[in-house]
Amino acid sequence: MARSSAYLNPEVIGRIAAIGFRAGQPMEGSVSGLHRSPLHGHSPEFADYRAYTPGDDLKGLDWRAFARSDRFYIKRFEEESNLRAWFIVDASASMRYGETTCKFDCAATAAASLAAVLLRQRDAVGAAAVSTVQKRELPHSGTPSQLMKLVELLETVELAGETDLGGAISTIADNLPRRGLVIVLSDLFTPLDRLYDALGKLQYSGHEIALFHVLHRDEVEMPFNDSVIFRDIEGTEELFAEPWSFRSAYRSAMETFMTTVRERCLYCGIDYVRLFTDEDLGSALTRFLHVRQQRGPARHRGRMSARPEDREEADDE
Repeated sequence: MARSSAYLNPEVIGRIAAIGFRAGQPMEGSVSGLHRSPLHGHSPEFADYRAYTPGDDLKGLDWRAFARSDRFYIKRFEEESNLRAWFIVDASASMRYGETTCKFDCAATAAASLAAVLLRQRDAVGAAAVSTVQKRELPHSGTPSQLMKLVELLETVELAGETDLGGAISTIADNLPRRGLVIVLSDLFTPLDRLYDALGKLQYSGHEIALFHVLHRDEVEMPFNDSVIFRDIEGTEELFAEPWSFRSAYRSAMETFMTTVRERCLYCGIDYVRLFTDEDLGSALTRFLHVRQQRGPARHRGRMSARPEDREEADDE
């Protein structure tokens, strides 16, 4: 089917623009912005004290601290920085699935909407559309024209090949110069071990990650009743089957798959958002941004390494 070009949805952007997008951890940007920076400078937000050393600017001396301790201390303040966001969108053949709205349409609209909000905040965004047969990239920029360049990339990308997010993300991670935000949008029909390793690589470099799991309702509920020929969109295999005979087992397997990915992300401090192609995208993104603001910085108990229970199960085998 022909993909929709309406990736800039004013209604969706209008609903999330008022909330804004704030980083959950300090970001290294090049201009002033809304996000905390690991650097220190002049700002209303007090950070900490450090001992005075000869040559320091005397304007930073805290005379009250001197009166209490008879020692010279310099007050340090947090700098506010702009955020660098990188959108990685799955452009494999499986993202074509869907009649009214395919999975890629949903992912592209979500990416464009969040990019519009970030650019409005003077943040910089970049993008990559990836599969096993292509990797089209748009370098970071915070200019007003960047949004249209991102939309043009999404509109012209060819949905072909298989899903190999792990390899693509690992390569991209090697070329990201500063810590920032990486947003991945995919159906996650990819080797998960390689994906987890790549996400761990991003975390090790200090990047914040959000994973949008984009699915069509058919893939979860298996609503077909008559005999059906199932075709592998990313390959050439075909299978004639009667869905009613295995629907219960299929639904259970899909629920296990989605729950396992979600728990793994939560364990490792990665935002996990499940998107269905038939749901209200504005409501889904609004919930995501509200949760981020209320939650504060995400906490993790490991950088996408196996959870303790996973290691125990592997040892038992």
